[in-house]
Amino acid sequence: MAYEDIVVSLPPDPEQVVQIWTDGGCRPNPGPGGWAAILTFRDVVKDLSGAEAVTTNNRMELTAAAMGLESLKRPCHVIVHTDSQYLRNGITRWIAGWVRKNWRGSTGEAVANIDLWKRILAAQEVHRVEWRWVRGHEGNDLNERADQLATEARRAAFGDG
Repeated sequence: MAYEDIVVSLPPDPEQVVQIWTDGGCRPNPGPGGWAAILTFRDVVKDLSGAEAVTTNNRMELTAAAMGLESLKRPCHVIVHTDSQYLRNGITRWIAGWVRKNWRGSTGEAVANIDLWKRILAAQEVHRVEWRWVRGHEGNDLNERADQLATEARRAAFGDG
């Protein structure tokens, strides 16, 4: 075994990892929505959020991930935390088949949200990205904060709806 193989197999240094916590949602679904991404690196925290007038929960979840990854200025080791099974399964399990089938799902229908899936693929290309699912509304501080920021973005743009 080469030295490089040993180094690569070591767990990442937490001081060198960018953590991104994402969330998105609508009220009602579909309807006005908000998204948020919280980026942490060492002691630096950056909040991103936004809203769209007519969208879906899934689009807002994907937008949060795309915006978080696109905001990175250089190649990084990134851990993206999401409470969306759609996002996590899509990017880790389903996307290879969608691309191979020219963005068609198992039924032959066009994959929903192709534009956002392509943005995420392009944004993660230069990074080493791990995708982690977290249970929503279970007391994880940064997941709860991402939810709050997404809700606040939607409310600021469109009212309580």
